[in-house]
Amino acid sequence: MFKKQLTLLAGVFAVLMLVLGSCKSKYEKLKASNDNAKKYSEAIKLYNKREYSKALGLFDDLTTRYRGHEGAEDLFYYNAYANYKLKDYTAAGYHFKTFADTYPSSPRAEECRFMYAYCQYLDSPIYSLDQTNTSKAIDGLQLFINLYPKSDRVAEASKLIQTLRDKLESKSYANSKLYLTIGDYQAAVIAFGNTLRDYPDTKYAEELEYLTIEAQYQYAKHSREDFQGDRYGLTMTYADQFAEKYPKSKFLNDAARYKKYSQDGIAEDKKILAEALADQRLAKKIATKDTVTTQPPSEKGKNDKKIPN
Repeated sequence: MFKKQLTLLAGVFAVLMLVLGSCKSKYEKLKASNDNAKKYSEAIKLYNKREYSKALGLFDDLTTRYRGHEGAEDLFYYNAYANYKLKDYTAAGYHFKTFADTYPSSPRAEECRFMYAYCQYLDSPIYSLDQTNTSKAIDGLQLFINLYPKSDRVAEASKLIQTLRDKLESKSYANSKLYLTIGDYQAAVIAFGNTLRDYPDTKYAEELEYLTIEAQYQYAKHSREDFQGDRYGLTMTYADQFAEKYPKSKFLNDAARYKKYSQDGIAEDKKILAEALADQRLAKKIATKDTVTTQPPSEKGKNDKKIPN
């Protein structure tokens, strides 16, 4: 009885596997086959029908088999674009670059070199995130301009570079303000200076120069008394330079206020230092203060025809 049940189960299982095997779609059967020519023609048909996922499944099977053979150039080109259409810009960029490197004499090489850089541009995140990809995109677009200075795509590449540089500028601006927010005043002064140096035409220039006054004042105020005089003095210098450069600034009154605070601070500092000469305990207390901070790095990064839809 038990043997009969086993035989029956085995028969049912065999029938089930046969049914499942017969239910395989044409696509699955083709993908599992070794008919590369048919796979190739069907992959192109699927691509043209905008069934990019299915086309890519066949392209992936074919790329290693066609490498170095006739038809490989078209295959690699469509494979790159299939990834691009599916918005996998990292993979698309890789395949566009591979195409340009493998077929530098191809009429499509210029297009693929541009698309490689454009995919990096599309992979650039919002300014508040890490901007490594943004810098890579700028490098890629600049390389394209250097390689194809007469290309119709140069104007578009230049616009993209400027957009990316604006993003790096916003990142630098936000980071420098963060130092002031968290009370690292020395780092804030340095970071504001870095941003102004790296982006001399920044739209944030007026605000950054005002914030430099504020940060320098706070740095002086929180310094040891024997350092305060020079640091308050530098605040006053920044304030005078700001007033001369931006006589109609909305920050002008605040800048003047920090200058006045610095003048008062210098007077108070002289008084305290004079007392310390006669009071050893006060002198020792002053000597134990420390406001040393770490210098932040510069934030500066290293920015067709119609963009394909």
